[in-house]
Amino acid sequence: MALYSASTLLEKMMCDPSANFFGMLGVSSAIVLANLGAAYGTAKSGVGIANLGVMRPDMVMRSIIPVVMAGVLGIYGLITAVIINGKIHAPSYSAYSGYAHLAAGVTVGMSSLAAGMAIGIVGDAGVRANAQQPKLFVGMILILIFAEALGLYGLIVGLVVASTAEGKGKGLCSPYNV
Repeated sequence: MALYSASTLLEKMMCDPSANFFGMLGVSSAIVLANLGAAYGTAKSGVGIANLGVMRPDMVMRSIIPVVMAGVLGIYGLITAVIINGKIHAPSYSAYSGYAHLAAGVTVGMSSLAAGMAIGIVGDAGVRANAQQPKLFVGMILILIFAEALGLYGLIVGLVVASTAEGKGKGLCSPYNV
C-alpha cells in the first residue's frame, strides 16, 4: 500500500474537457426537442384550422389559439438553451455541471415535445369540433391550457436543475488550461 501526503490526497482533479460536450448537448437538446414539439403542434393544429376554414371561415382567427400555444413551447427551449449556454465556462466546467445541464436541457426539450404533441392533437380535433358546435370552445381552451402546463412544468424543473448546477458544480475540479 502506497503512502500519500495530505497535499496529494486533497489536490483537485483537473476538469474533464468532455464535460463541455454534455453541457452543449443539453443546450442543443433543449432547443431542438422543444422546437420539434412546437412544429408538430403548429402543423397538426394548422391542418384542423384549414379544415375549419373551409366550413366556417368566420371562425379561423378565433381558432389560432392552439398555434400560438404551440409556438410558446419553442420559446421555452430557447430560454433554457440561452441560460445553459451562459453558464458553460470551458476551463473550469465540471462533469457535474455538464451532466446537470444535459439533464436540464433534456427535461425541457422532452416535456415541450410531449406538450406539443398534446396541443397538436387537441388543437386539430378541437377546432374541427368547434366548427360544428361553438359551445365546445371553452372546453377546448381548458384542455389546451393543461397540455401547455406540461411544457411549463418541464421548464420550471429544467431551470431549477440548471441553476443548482451552478452552485453545486463549482470548485469540484481545477481548470485544465492552467
